[in-house]
Amino acid sequence: MDKIKNLREKTGISIMMCKKALEESGGDEKKAMEWLREQGVEVAEKKARRGTGAGIVESYIHSNGQVGVLVELRSETDFVARNEEFKALAHDIAMHVAALDPENVESLLEQPFVKNPGITVTEYINGFIQKFGENIEVNRFERFAL
Repeated sequence: MDKIKNLREKTGISIMMCKKALEESGGDEKKAMEWLREQGVEVAEKKARRGTGAGIVESYIHSNGQVGVLVELRSETDFVARNEEFKALAHDIAMHVAALDPENVESLLEQPFVKNPGITVTEYINGFIQKFGENIEVNRFERFAL
C-alpha cells in the first residue's frame, strides 16, 4: 500500500492505475513509472481525436525582462482549464518556449522538455492527459524578445 501511495504522490495518477502499474512491474517503482508513461501515450492517442473547446492563455516574462511568451493551452472542459496543475503545465510550456525558442507547435512538441531533458514536451503533456483524462493541446504560442 505504501508503494501505491508513493507512486500516486509522484505521478498524481489514480490509485487504481498506480496499483496496476506496480502489479505489471512486479513491484518495481522504476518499471511502474515506465509502464505508466507508456500507458500515457496510449491514453493520449485515444483522446487526441476529442475536441478542445476550453483552455487558458498563459504568459511568462523572463527575469531579465527581455523575453516574454504567450501560450494558448487547450483542454476539453473548463473544469480542467481552471485546475491549478493545468495552469502550472501552461506556465511550464511558456517557460520552455522562452528558453528554447521553437519555430512552431510541432517543433515545440518534439523538443526535450527544458525541466526534464529525458522526456519530450509531448511526453510531458501526455502525463497530464493521463492524469486529467482529457485531451490537452498547445494551440499556439508567441515569443517576444528584444
